[in-house]
Amino acid sequence: MARILIVEDELPMRTALSDCLAAEGYRVLTSADGEDGLRRALEEQPDLVLLDIMMPRLDGFSVCAELRRLDNPVPILMLTAKGQVNDRVDGLDVGADDYLVKPFSTEELLARVRALLRRLQRATAAPETIRLGEAEVDFLRQTASRNGREVHLSVKEFAVLRLMAETPGEPVSRQRFLDIVWGYAAFPTTRTVDNHIAGLRAKLEPNPNEPRWIKTVHGVGYKLEV
Repeated sequence: MARILIVEDELPMRTALSDCLAAEGYRVLTSADGEDGLRRALEEQPDLVLLDIMMPRLDGFSVCAELRRLDNPVPILMLTAKGQVNDRVDGLDVGADDYLVKPFSTEELLARVRALLRRLQRATAAPETIRLGEAEVDFLRQTASRNGREVHLSVKEFAVLRLMAETPGEPVSRQRFLDIVWGYAAFPTTRTVDNHIAGLRAKLEPNPNEPRWIKTVHGVGYKLEV
């Protein structure tokens, strides 16, 4: 089973989370402050981190930002008593994958954990590189080029393209893009997906108005033809 690191300074909450996850068969690691949590995340390489925000020594935002600065891709589910939209946005901006506001139900916690672990499994199955005519995208290094020149893709553009590359030729719905790329805690609309697709076409397609590889599936979403 997956190894999950809980970084939470409140002992009752840490114990409750640990017992809940262990009962589902997960292997649980725990830490009581941000500095130790960061160290354990780097040294023990868990499959998922449950990260509180308000902690001594190093807060959850700082832990998350440092993991992402070090290119550590571990999925992060932030747990906090803060429920304001700005706090959720801040967590996502520093690299969190999802956000859960206390108090929350055991069922919702486990559903979020399962969803993030499924996302991790899909990511490991995706190709490392794809070639679209004169364009080449390296998902491992997060680089892209066209006609030998570097092309800048945003983090979300890489994620949108990678999701399609996991199942080439199969349609991906706009809602699936929103669920997987933006996550439960964000508040985008389907127009957000359309804008990112338009950006990818402009950067990778020779004729964005008549795309050869990033195709529209009317009434559904988009697919990648490679």
